[in-house]
Amino acid sequence: MSRAAGPGKRATRRPGTDALGKPLKGWRLRLYTIIFEADTNAGRLFDQVLIVAILLSVGVVLADSVETIHARHGREFHVIEWVFTALFTVEYIARLSCVRHPWRYATSFFGIVDLVSVLPTWLALLFPEAHVLLDVRALRLLRIFRILKLAAYVWEYQGLARALVSSRRKILVFLSAVMMVVLIMGTLMYVVEGPEHGFTSIPTSIYWAITTMTTVGFGDITPKTDFGRFVASFMMLVGWGTLAVPTGIVTAEMTAMRMLRTPTTRTCHECLTEGLLPEAVFCMHCGVRLPPYEVEEEEAPPG
Repeated sequence: MSRAAGPGKRATRRPGTDALGKPLKGWRLRLYTIIFEADTNAGRLFDQVLIVAILLSVGVVLADSVETIHARHGREFHVIEWVFTALFTVEYIARLSCVRHPWRYATSFFGIVDLVSVLPTWLALLFPEAHVLLDVRALRLLRIFRILKLAAYVWEYQGLARALVSSRRKILVFLSAVMMVVLIMGTLMYVVEGPEHGFTSIPTSIYWAITTMTTVGFGDITPKTDFGRFVASFMMLVGWGTLAVPTGIVTAEMTAMRMLRTPTTRTCHECLTEGLLPEAVFCMHCGVRLPPYEVEEEEAPPG
């Protein structure tokens, strides 16, 4: 029987393990490198095959939604869809089996997308309408940036997400101000125009104010009085200038967060952060020791 660590002593762990994760070595490490990284020949081939399968699967769903094509090839499309579902299900299980923290991957953005891409077919056994949701597989095409060695664009995508999170309070304040403007202007138009001109209630007038400020202008409700047209013109000018405010807020955050990164697809086995430097020994986010970086350069053409 092992003794618990006494006062002043620290429990030791074997290298490559932690309190929650499993050791990542052997076939699991090799499988992880192939599935999650694209800097090796095997990793690039895996992602290329996956992208082709996703495109074909989305194409089948689109074609099957056409009534005339469905009438002629509905049975074949049904069989093909189950083949793709089985393929993606096996791939999803393989991803869970080779990461150190399966739940962490399952709750990540790509983990949720991977799961949702296979659920509709299984759910269609009980709810046939769920089959149309298979178009969500198109989100998996975001991995094409890794295949084309455009990991820098993936970093920019992640930078945009961080900028949106960092500026959420400013955007919330801005949206609150916009809502106050449309509430006041909608109420004013309800008083000025009235039900006889289509402004039957304050909520309806607020709907008109929102469509006007966003420059959508459906035209289903229009002011008829001169003062109403003046208010509408003012709303159009305010909306034209308002559209640039969120863009400026997010752009300022992106500029403040800009930093140089080496475009690789190296990922952390612990927190699944992508784009780590080739020479990094520890993850810059969670601090875990990284395994050796594997990369295979493409052979130059002869001559």
